[in-house]
Amino acid sequence: MRTVVIWGGRPLQGKVKCDGAKNAALPIMVGAILAQDVSKISNIPRLADVDTMVALLRAVGAKVRLDGDEVEIEPAERLSKEAPYDLVRRMRASFLIMGPLLVRCREASVPLPGGCAIGQRPVDLHLKGFQAMGAEISIDRGYVHARARKLKGAGIYLDVPSVGATENIMMAATLADGETIIENAAQEPEVVDLANFLNSMGAEVRGAGTSRIRISGVKELRGTKYAIIPDRIEAATYLVAGAITRGKVLVENVIPTHLKSVIAKLQECGCNVLEGAKSIEIQLGTRPAPANVKTLPYPGFPTDVQAPFMSLCSISTGTSIISETVFENRFGHAEELRRMGAKIRIEGPNAVVEGVPQLTGARVQASDLRAGAALCLAGLSAEGVTEVTGMEHVERGYASFLTKLRGLGASISVIDPGINRASGFLNTT
Repeated sequence: MRTVVIWGGRPLQGKVKCDGAKNAALPIMVGAILAQDVSKISNIPRLADVDTMVALLRAVGAKVRLDGDEVEIEPAERLSKEAPYDLVRRMRASFLIMGPLLVRCREASVPLPGGCAIGQRPVDLHLKGFQAMGAEISIDRGYVHARARKLKGAGIYLDVPSVGATENIMMAATLADGETIIENAAQEPEVVDLANFLNSMGAEVRGAGTSRIRISGVKELRGTKYAIIPDRIEAATYLVAGAITRGKVLVENVIPTHLKSVIAKLQECGCNVLEGAKSIEIQLGTRPAPANVKTLPYPGFPTDVQAPFMSLCSISTGTSIISETVFENRFGHAEELRRMGAKIRIEGPNAVVEGVPQLTGARVQASDLRAGAALCLAGLSAEGVTEVTGMEHVERGYASFLTKLRGLGASISVIDPGINRASGFLNTT
């Protein structure tokens, strides 16, 4: 496992530019195989998860060319109906290929997905939607098998506003017969971005960004050119990095309206936040004030920002209560923060965080993507040296994360066991 060595205590200063949103790029890349010809997608973040998606699309027969932040996807006339286990087990977003394969091939076999161990994320809502549209579903030896001569539009109510289920059903519905209505749909900006992409290919999707999405099936979709939205979670992480180090950071290539809930909590912590048209600047010169946070589906506070925000609260001037309502196992970073001197008590879905004046560097391990980012931020503010292992998790979701932090003045090196030397951590995937 890669180990990051961080010398803390330096306020971050300067500008950092966000990449395209991982959680928009992955479903949009999958959605490109719904078309009859080539799609060119730009502002793609260079991440391990993107590389996995490229491999998955190639495995089912698509031609994929990745060049810098642009990807060109040419669907095959005949796609393979089966997604390989070796790739799907690596990340949960791989399961999004089921909807497009089902509607293109009339049959699909996809393994149950993997990804970060942050709690149960069953695919039953995806399957419930496909069944409502006329698919026959079975699960055998870890594979989900779906079959339908022709999907038909249907009314589908999601028990919870699942982003993945909303996206998977929406993609399948674009080529189904008739109209599909998704009630209690996820409202995240990434869902809206996927809908806009599908519409640019000739789909008829209305209502994305609300709890009710209507999709009128069309006969075919054509290739398109499209640019991914900026990554709001990456932006939030750099904003917290500026605050936790008592620095001044300008985050560029961001859509401020996507971060209203995060900005509100940062202001509650005492941060000075200045919003531009496509940028957000944050400044904090003292210890943050405490703030209570409850994670919720969009437009609520994002679960993906919970871990970095806990790091910030751990050095506040009072007690914060952080409630995790989205994933039940997403406090894995709390124990590691305690190793750095944080006072955190877990009570069911709540974390009670008593702020301390200063964290102390220690050896800690990242249990998942956002936990890894949170521990790096804690190390930036801590006294002494912090070593974070498990950085391969962070590599899945942040492009050139440590390189960007260095650009803001952070003192960081990386020990790569494959090289056996300290080196700069550059995301070369």
